[in-house]
Amino acid sequence: MNDKEKVIEATGLTKRYGRARGIEDVDLVVRRGEIFGFIGPNGAGKSTFVRVLLGLIRATDGQARILGMPCEPSAKPLLARVGYLPSEIQFYHGMRVGELVKFSARLRHCDCSAEAARLADRLGLDMKRKIDDLSLGNRKKVGVVCALQHEPELLILDEPTSGLDPLVQQEFFALLEERRAAGGTVMLSSHVLSEVQRYCDRAAVIREGRIIAEGSVEELASTSARRVRVVAAAPVEAPVLEGVRSFEPRADGASFLFQGDMGALVAWLATLPVLDVTIEEPDLDEVFMHFYTGEEDAGMGGEAGAASTRQEYGRAEA
Repeated sequence: MNDKEKVIEATGLTKRYGRARGIEDVDLVVRRGEIFGFIGPNGAGKSTFVRVLLGLIRATDGQARILGMPCEPSAKPLLARVGYLPSEIQFYHGMRVGELVKFSARLRHCDCSAEAARLADRLGLDMKRKIDDLSLGNRKKVGVVCALQHEPELLILDEPTSGLDPLVQQEFFALLEERRAAGGTVMLSSHVLSEVQRYCDRAAVIREGRIIAEGSVEELASTSARRVRVVAAAPVEAPVLEGVRSFEPRADGASFLFQGDMGALVAWLATLPVLDVTIEEPDLDEVFMHFYTGEEDAGMGGEAGAASTRQEYGRAEA
C-alpha cells in the first residue's frame, strides 16, 4: 500500500477558533484506492478537518494537499476531481431535484445527466420532486447524487448514511465499492463504527482534535484483550484476577474484557457452575470506547502492537 499515490496528505495540520480547539497537529495520509474511515464523536474535530481539506476554512498552521494540490480556498480545479457530501445538507428553495442536480454539475463544467439518472435510479430518488417536499433521507440521496455524478477521483463524505434507511445504506456502500473499483478513493467521516469496520480498509481515531490511533481496521480491532462471556447456573461475581476490565454482571452470568493469564482465567472458570463460555476479540465499538475513556492499560491498540497505531493520550489532554 505504501507505494500507492497519496491522495490526501496532511502534515501538522492545525485549526484554532480563537482560544477554542478545532484540530491540532494532525498528520494523515490516505492513498489511492482506499476507503478510509475517520472516526470520532461529534465535536472531536472530524468536520473541521474535512473543511480545511476542502479549502472551506483556512488552517491556522500546517499543510494539507489533495491530489497533489494545496488545500486552499482558491483551489477551484479540485472541484472537478472531488466529490463532497456534508453532514448537514442545505439546498436552494423552490428547485426540483433534477434542476439542483444539473446546477451542481454545471459548477464542475460537465454534463453528468446520464450518471445522475443512473444514481437516482439506484437510490430510488424521484428527480421531478421539489426539494422543499423531501424528507431528510431523500435530501441525503440528492446529496449523494451530487457528490458522485461527476465520477470524482476522491470522495469526502461526512456522516453520509444519517437519514438513510438500511436498504438505501446498502446500495450506497455498493456505489462506493464501484467507485473504488474504478480507481477512486473514499474518505468516510463517521461515528457509526459498524460501517467503518465493515467497509473501510484503514481508519484513524480522532479525540479532542488529535489523531490518537491509526491503522488498518484489523490492526485497530486487534488486541491481546478478549471479550469473555460466561453463562452460568448462578450469578457470577467479578473475579480477583489481574487484567479484568468492564465487568458486567448478568442474571445468567457475566461479560468482561480480559487481558492476563489465561491459565488463571480457566482456573477461575472451573470454580463456577458454568453452562457456556465464549472468548472472542472485542469489536471496534469496544476498542473505540477504550480510546475515548483513556484506559491506557486496558490492552487495546498500543500494547497490542498494531504496527501503525499511535497512542498520544498525554498530548491529547495537554
